[in-house]
Amino acid sequence: MNDDNGEGVAIANLIGTDGYSIVGWVYRWTTGAHAVMWDVHGPQPVLETRPDISDEQKQEIDFDALARIGSDESG
Repeated sequence: MNDDNGEGVAIANLIGTDGYSIVGWVYRWTTGAHAVMWDVHGPQPVLETRPDISDEQKQEIDFDALARIGSDESG
C-alpha cells in the first residue's frame, strides 16, 4: 500500500454461491474504509469471505445485501 496515492489492499476473497468461485474482493483503503471490487462479471451473490472478516467489516460492506444479489429478480 502507498499512503501517498490512496491505494488499497485486498484483504479477503468474495466466494460465490457455488462455494469455490472468487467473484470479487474486499479491499481496505489507506483511509481505513472497506469496499467491494467485483470480477469482470460484475456483482454476483456471495456465500462467504475467505478469510473471514470481522462483523464490523461485514457491516461496512453490507455483506447481507451481497448475499441477496439477484434474489429480487423475477423470472
